[in-house]
Amino acid sequence: MTQPIDTTAPTASYPRRCFGNGIPLYEAYHDHEWGVPVHGEVPLFERLVLEAFQTGLSWVIILRKRENFREAFAGFVPDAVARFTEDDVARLLADTGIVRNRAKIEAAIASAKAAVAFREAGGDLDELVWHHRPARHKRPRSPWDVQAKSAESIELSKALKRIGFQFVGPTTAYAAMQACGLVNDHFRGCTVGDALAKAQKEARAA
Repeated sequence: MTQPIDTTAPTASYPRRCFGNGIPLYEAYHDHEWGVPVHGEVPLFERLVLEAFQTGLSWVIILRKRENFREAFAGFVPDAVARFTEDDVARLLADTGIVRNRAKIEAAIASAKAAVAFREAGGDLDELVWHHRPARHKRPRSPWDVQAKSAESIELSKALKRIGFQFVGPTTAYAAMQACGLVNDHFRGCTVGDALAKAQKEARAA
């Protein structure tokens, strides 16, 4: 289990958070989840699906509905979601606790089937995703420095599409890379970002 990050110390140039101030749920996500390395088929599948649902919306909307999503999508276990039928699609379209978008719902089911088929063929979703972690990454100084996609996210998008994932364009793939810790896009001076960078440096030196 990932250890909690100490976010109590302020910084000289920036607030200790680079986003989320004023919204407790968003603050907690910033402090303890965003950019922290995520491993395992189920957690990665969840992040990829939720990032797809977030397309065109604010992430805080998804955060507020995340527990409803987890219940509606059987805990994001790919094997369970892959067995969803048209009755499940109808159920999800009637569920006000999630984002009701037929294309995204059907894409999530298709992606679950792809994840199962990939595993059964000997593939490893964790390995596939983390293979696209950049060797070097420059943390942004401000929102204007944050990129929407990268060479690695373009390749990750292609790799996921090749195995059958849907709604995983380069921008969605990059958002997943940020969320899952493949890149550390916390602004320079953000306490959490600094802690993650330090942990990464220590891990490489060990």
